[in-house]
Amino acid sequence: MTRSYTHDDSAAAAAQGRVVAENRHRHQKRSVGDWVVDATLVVIMVVVVIAVLYPLWFVVVASLSDQTYVAAGKVTVFPIDFTWAGYRRIFGNSRVWSGYRNTVIYSVVGTALNLVVTMPAAFALSRREFPMRRIVMFLFTFTMYFAGGLIPNYILYKQLDLLNNMWVFVLPGAVSVWNLIIARSFFETSIPEDLHDAAQLDGLGDFSYFLRVVVPLSSAIIAVIGLYYFVGHWNDYFTGLVFIRDDAKQPLQNILQSILLGSQTQTTGQITSGVDAQQLQQLADQIKYGVIIISTLPLLVIYPFLQKYFNKGVMIGAVKG
Repeated sequence: MTRSYTHDDSAAAAAQGRVVAENRHRHQKRSVGDWVVDATLVVIMVVVVIAVLYPLWFVVVASLSDQTYVAAGKVTVFPIDFTWAGYRRIFGNSRVWSGYRNTVIYSVVGTALNLVVTMPAAFALSRREFPMRRIVMFLFTFTMYFAGGLIPNYILYKQLDLLNNMWVFVLPGAVSVWNLIIARSFFETSIPEDLHDAAQLDGLGDFSYFLRVVVPLSSAIIAVIGLYYFVGHWNDYFTGLVFIRDDAKQPLQNILQSILLGSQTQTTGQITSGVDAQQLQQLADQIKYGVIIISTLPLLVIYPFLQKYFNKGVMIGAVKG
């Protein structure tokens, strides 16, 4: 036993040494063309990253700079004449904090309800033993192309007592058909049927199988769909504009829009009254840039933590076999 174990170890070490030597030899034999291709790809990647990130960075820098230099095109990478005036004006408004609170509540509660409804429905529609799944899927898909319209929806929400109610942000969009289709495709292509057979042998019903087997294996698609839903709730502007009249229940997007319009209107009125036009316009521009940062910052903070699931979940079901 000792001799066999020593021989196996030496054979494994020799094999590993051969692999290392082959990799080193292959690396040394790279041609000039290979290095040129690699360098070109790196340059392209760097250019694309800069092209994507620089506009956002410019908005951050412009919101912290004197708008005279921004208008003159002198602000490029770093702030000039650093100032918090725009952010002080925005956060000095108590409505911003209530809007943040409302949007966080609407987004978290709405996303939780979306996942609770979408995932079981997608799982049921993925099961071949469900005889009505094609008819139900057709009814879901039908709603993607035909809707009642704004006025019928307004009348319906009024009859359901959803106007000026937080649930108007949550209940009407409880299911996104597009996300439902993505989740159903994931269950059909990425969850082996053998797991269902083994669960039945162990005495698990469909509901227990879904909770104890399918959900733990679906973290990637849950993260992706959850991110889609959360972004949709966070950026929801139209619902608050049409169905909410109480300022205390307005989401952040509507409050920031009213602050931006209010600053522009105030600037115009004070300019006609003889107040310094340049200073007022600079403050309005700083508020504009600050509003962009405030409305997008939470999503920028959340996305890096979900990126690994996002990249994996988008590709799930894309290749079958």
